[in-house]
Amino acid sequence: MRIATWGFGAMGRGIAKNVIESKFMKLVGVIDKNPEFIGKDVGELLGLGNYGIRVRDSIDVIEETNPDLVVIATSSFVKDVLPQIEYAVKNHANVITIAEEMAFPFDSHPEESFYMDSLAKRYGVTILGTGVNPGFVLDTLIIALTGVCTRVDKIVAKRINDLSPFGKTVMETQGVGTTPQQFEEGLKKGTIVGHIGFPQSIAMIARALGWNITKIEEERKPIISNVYRETPVVKVEPGMVAGCNHSAKAYVGDKCVIELYHPQQIHPHLEGVETGDYIEIYGDININLSIKPEIPGGKATIAIATNMIPIVISAQPGLICMADLPVPRSILSFTR
Repeated sequence: MRIATWGFGAMGRGIAKNVIESKFMKLVGVIDKNPEFIGKDVGELLGLGNYGIRVRDSIDVIEETNPDLVVIATSSFVKDVLPQIEYAVKNHANVITIAEEMAFPFDSHPEESFYMDSLAKRYGVTILGTGVNPGFVLDTLIIALTGVCTRVDKIVAKRINDLSPFGKTVMETQGVGTTPQQFEEGLKKGTIVGHIGFPQSIAMIARALGWNITKIEEERKPIISNVYRETPVVKVEPGMVAGCNHSAKAYVGDKCVIELYHPQQIHPHLEGVETGDYIEIYGDININLSIKPEIPGGKATIAIATNMIPIVISAQPGLICMADLPVPRSILSFTR
């Protein structure tokens, strides 16, 4: 399988490394606009030695290398990745993107979704958005767990994670390092957004269970630190914001059927907070799943994007979501 990656940040580099180290995939091209990477050998940048392919800032890489699939790791938003998806599809390449809004864009971006689905079917390829969350923890994993239930009445899930490993952009979108007043101003301006993907996860679960969601309520609250916290990119004094407590509730009529919680902060352990992923399903049987510590976001996103490559290549053409495909599984365990 011939694979190209578009975006060579932390996620793109991890996916490219997996492709190079696999025995059944070949990395044929890498696109990125970072001047520190352009013109340099991909293998050398990844610490793997000379590989013979250099990072380029031209989209012509896709047309010239004719990949079976392009992994797009450039942005979180449909509006940003849509032109990239369009170019890849028109060059007969399947697409996997880790853009959060692409995990289930059908409800949030209906016109764009119709266009992408039609385009993919016309060119005989498949488009998938995936990641650790959205894409797995708070949607695909939940859907899989409902498979042992005859009836589901309500779902409550929480992902508590540590933001410390992330860079400056993530800290800014979560409001880390701001004052409480600056946090509220950032919410109003849209510069602080919290988690991207609650509407997508809710819509994916609802479609799988046949629920007609009539209302979604989201709330973002600052997590105020009582102690000093620091990462390589941000410093938080006591009284400042260490993260964002983002939650969402979905209703069928006046009944709340889905509650999702995603409090994210740097160094939560400094105030006795343990990370983890928790899923509770209530119905004819009750399920309570607890994963401690959290499934690591960066590593898991890299893994699931890699693991879905052969599944997407062999899938039916069109724009699809994780719930449309076989259960994800590790594909590199016995091929290294």
